[in-house]
Amino acid sequence: MSRNINDFVDLCAFEDYLTAQERLLPVLPEVEQLTERVIRILADNPGKMQLQGTNTYIVGTGQARLLIDTGEGKPRWAETIISQAETRQISFSAVLLTHWHGDHTGGVSDLLARWPTLQGRIFKNQPDRGQEAITDGQTFAVEGATVRAVHTPGHSTDHMCFVLEEDDALFTGDNLLGHGTTAVEDLAAYMATLARMQGLACRRGYPGHGALLHDLRLKLQLELGLKHRRERQIQAALVAAGRATPAQLVGAVFGLLPAPVVESVFQPFMTQLLLKLAGENRVAFEFRGGEKLWFKR
Repeated sequence: MSRNINDFVDLCAFEDYLTAQERLLPVLPEVEQLTERVIRILADNPGKMQLQGTNTYIVGTGQARLLIDTGEGKPRWAETIISQAETRQISFSAVLLTHWHGDHTGGVSDLLARWPTLQGRIFKNQPDRGQEAITDGQTFAVEGATVRAVHTPGHSTDHMCFVLEEDDALFTGDNLLGHGTTAVEDLAAYMATLARMQGLACRRGYPGHGALLHDLRLKLQLELGLKHRRERQIQAALVAAGRATPAQLVGAVFGLLPAPVVESVFQPFMTQLLLKLAGENRVAFEFRGGEKLWFKR
């Protein structure tokens, strides 16, 4: 019983840590004109994972604009987007969704309720019913803005980033955040995506959460560098240990952590790293005594 109580206390401490980190985030205005072509509207859903909230973007300079992402369906966001459209006397020719997660797609129904003509103009890779498909390289153009879709799996399999050609900028979705690092579904795909994003050579990043990335190239370099450093640490730990479980490798690489945090956060990340290295034939595993043990090739 005492172990469970201690684990609960440790998990609460981790939650407190996340809450403290959230409080350190810079305050972002609910509505901000970032450039002549881009307006950011926060989705009124701040949180430990959403940071200051989901960023939604109005793109273009003319009467017809593009909208990138829709938040999670909070009434305040819908009221704000409608108010902004009416005040600026603009409409939306298309809505582009970076990926399927609810904090990016939840406002679609509110948009359709206000603007029924958007039916058939909601675009997403691997579309849901009533949505249109986005293909890699597809372009969307309005006055003052040409946006090109780039398939960038990793955070999710359907993830799309969007290049804003006129500004040498990239809407990064959740593949890169304005603060910290993102959760990934497939690490091997994610690292290949980061390399592809580097190849786009965009200078500025508009993330799905957090502040504007003024130096996107540096952010990509740091993110890839961190992941490669973790790979080297894992391989060194396997050389030292001979054989190890993911939990043991977490201890070797990250030090002593609360058990619930290891199980819910670090062990899944470690497993993703190991699977990537296994796919590259750099590590392998075997079963001993019912345990899956990893070793360096």
